[in-house]
Amino acid sequence: MAVVVRENLPENDGVLLDLLRQGDGMTVAELSLAMDVTGTAVRQRLARLQAAELIEREAIRAKRGRPSHRYVLTEKGRRQTGANFADLALALWQEIGAIRDPEIRRGLLKRISGRMAEMYEGQIDGETASERMESVARLFRERSVPFSVHGSQDLPVLTALACPYPELAEQDRTICAMERMLFSEVLGEPLRLSQCRLDGESCCTFELKRD
Repeated sequence: MAVVVRENLPENDGVLLDLLRQGDGMTVAELSLAMDVTGTAVRQRLARLQAAELIEREAIRAKRGRPSHRYVLTEKGRRQTGANFADLALALWQEIGAIRDPEIRRGLLKRISGRMAEMYEGQIDGETASERMESVARLFRERSVPFSVHGSQDLPVLTALACPYPELAEQDRTICAMERMLFSEVLGEPLRLSQCRLDGESCCTFELKRD
């Protein structure tokens, strides 16, 4: 299961995104006034956020003269702003852990991992397991969670260099099983968790499960 994580943006970029979140878009002049910075500084931040596809520019038609522009959040930007669901995720996970029947709990975890895999499906490409692992690693890196792939083409290893959801893992290591289920669904191959940070390892690694 993946928790939505706000990208590691400079603090002032986050402030700008929060301003855009509150209305129907703002011009450079409006942002400059609201943030008490120069128009040049605003444009630099806007350029970064446009490159990250978090905002886009819209033309404002004027009755006379040249049209002006305002900046609005993209769909990706709307997902990123205010996307701190850590408390909610922790509460939901604790409720899942409170289910006493192991079969019911296991079935719920499988359904959740399957739903998450469906959400990621359109973002994962590649014909081989190695190529799809690279795609998974790229997807998580875009969310500021470092992943890498090493090993051979036939036996690739997906490595999580940092935990995507450390607070959940500290509470209940069942989250590791959920992660394994998710990656197995996305890759279309059964995986095993060969190393885990909770066991004192430096990282978590997932390998293809061969009979």
